Amino acid sequence: MKKTTAILVEDNRLALEMLKNDIVNNHKEIAIIGNAKSVVEAAKLLRKNQPDILFLDIMLGDGTGFDLLEIFPDLKSKIIFVTASDAYAIKAFKFAAIDYILKPYSEEDLSNAIEKAQSQLQPEKEQLQVLKQAIKTPNTKLEKISLHTLEKIIVANISDIIRCKSDNNYTTFYFKNTDKILVSKTLKFYADLLKEVGFLRVHQSHLVNIKYIKEYIKSDGGYLMLTDNSNVPVSSRKKAEVLVILNAY
Repeated sequence: MKKTTAILVEDNRLALEMLKNDIVNNHKEIAIIGNAKSVVEAAKLLRKNQPDILFLDIMLGDGTGFDLLEIFPDLKSKIIFVTASDAYAIKAFKFAAIDYILKPYSEEDLSNAIEKAQSQLQPEKEQLQVLKQAIKTPNTKLEKISLHTLEKIIVANISDIIRCKSDNNYTTFYFKNTDKILVSKTLKFYADLLKEVGFLRVHQSHLVNIKYIKEYIKSDGGYLMLTDNSNVPVSSRKKAEVLVILNAY
């Protein structure tokens, strides 16, 4: 049986040895054909042989994993991103809707990542651009987000999103051009992710982009009128927060 080949790119010596040992001891189906600690070393390896799976650390001594991907724009390897426990990096991966393993990782994390890499398609180039922007400029307001539907991945402008509505374990996104898409993650996931870029959860089932709020109507329990003429209920426990934000505008 032909083994799956892998190259490991990790600039921390101990982390590299740990990853190598975990693969050798627990994943006999994978043959490690090289490892590198820098962009330059990794580029030399990839010019000779592209593996089935590339384990890629984001922050390297002489650059980033993105620099390596720019050198090889047509790389065929499936990528498993490896990142340290950094809040900005984790948020970046969520915005880009790209899977990753977080150092220190468990054997289950590693196994799941390998299984996904072997069965899934590569991230789209636009997704990688979202990830790159989010990691390289962590203190700037992000402009794009990757959204997984059942059929495809859509990279959307955050400023075009008017509101989001819960649909059990899914979320419907409504856009200013009247489009709407069903996304395969919960509203809570997006409420946590988008709260720093101007979104407010006004109800258990509703998340709104503050800039599209037209007015607050006090009757009928209280609800928001949005610029697309939709209306969104405001829960009783959210009323005070909504009024504070509206008064600040």
